[in-house]
Amino acid sequence: MPTVSLVCEGFERQAAATGRGLGFDDLPLALLQGHVDAQSYDDMVVSFLAHTVDQIVAGLTSPIREPEEGTGDPSALDVVASGTIDDIHRLFVMNAWSDGLAIIPPTRERVEGFIAPSGHDPWRVIGTARPSGRDITVWSVAVNAVMAGCEPAQLPVLLAIADVLVDPHYGVEHSGNTTGADALIVLNGPVITELGFNHGPGAMRDGAGAPNTVVARWLRLFLRNVCDFTADEHDKATFGNSSRVVLAEDEAAIAEIGWAPVADEFGHPMGTDAVTMARMNSGLIIGSVFGSTPEQILPYLADGIARVSGWDLTHVYGLGQGHFRPLLVLSPVLARIFGKAGWSKRDVQEALFLQARIPAWRFEKLIGEWSNLTAGRRTLVDLAADGSVPTLFGESADPDRLVPVVTAPDKIVIAVAGDPNRTNAYVLSHDGPHGDWTSKPIDRSYSTDLVCSIDNRDACS
Repeated sequence: MPTVSLVCEGFERQAAATGRGLGFDDLPLALLQGHVDAQSYDDMVVSFLAHTVDQIVAGLTSPIREPEEGTGDPSALDVVASGTIDDIHRLFVMNAWSDGLAIIPPTRERVEGFIAPSGHDPWRVIGTARPSGRDITVWSVAVNAVMAGCEPAQLPVLLAIADVLVDPHYGVEHSGNTTGADALIVLNGPVITELGFNHGPGAMRDGAGAPNTVVARWLRLFLRNVCDFTADEHDKATFGNSSRVVLAEDEAAIAEIGWAPVADEFGHPMGTDAVTMARMNSGLIIGSVFGSTPEQILPYLADGIARVSGWDLTHVYGLGQGHFRPLLVLSPVLARIFGKAGWSKRDVQEALFLQARIPAWRFEKLIGEWSNLTAGRRTLVDLAADGSVPTLFGESADPDRLVPVVTAPDKIVIAVAGDPNRTNAYVLSHDGPHGDWTSKPIDRSYSTDLVCSIDNRDACS
């Protein structure tokens, strides 16, 4: 059945790439000139009639062209580059296979050597990369790992991240949305110390921990090379963010306090190797927190959560329904203040829920008047009345009343990491269903993939 997709200027390449990823090359498009949010209704109608209608008619009436043979990707074992290290670097940059930083060339020998110690079947398909439509295989994970400078022992961590990417709940297809949110990987379990991930000073700084840095770089290269998130394809970030290194929790501090790690909130208890991921928009440092009791430091932390939450509140209602889950990273000093007073993590979440609040009029403007992302621009009282938000959002019509920035206390995610001798915290706003919190276990056992595929034994099924 003939179709035409309407796209705004600047999104033509993304639309074509999405069509190709869904198995439909040469997707018929009709272009809307300018940005729809920056035009008056009358101007938009005039432009639509003058420039777009003819393209719609042509798209609906022109025959669909069959894709040309031989235009797909090279096969996994094809040699696509040769020469000196400088030649390889220039070619990879020219073809957008690299982020521009130095890479280790992913020769066949290096990739095979990267996989061999863990016993994985190189050709096992983990899932499909949306929206490129490519298979995610152990081999493709390893190719980008070699490029990033990862160690073979890190492969199980990378495979767990790949499991997150293929999970529809995470929504990897949104990784190139215009706000430019970037993935944050939170790591838990014995893998942190056994593989040398940094959870102390500089926990979120490039280079402060080599594994933290190269694993995060692997993700950016993998999104580029397998999922097609480049400027010419699916990445439509208006500004973009620098990549975020892996955030490894200080599990010794957590155990001392008696709290559970981040992964526990998503089904993986203390002692389990796990990766937990979400896409984050803005970040805000909460520096030099002063106080020796929970009551003294809570207002400062709650203020940070409220300040970092802006247009993202459309993920409370609008673009998402109760999806907004900001992350608060506490230094061990601050976490111990709560622990010394006998506060559980749940106690902290409930206290932050009560204090991290903004005026109702501001909330309504952020989800409606100051953006065009929430249909109807209804008040919180109206939304509470029909059950779209919890009733506490609509307890009165006073525009100055304070309302929460999340729908429930457990929507505030709390991690512990960083310099153990500094009273700082960091808070990140969350991109909702455009990168929902998703957690997967890390399996570091020796794989029986190849044995099973060769012998086909019942015991392996």
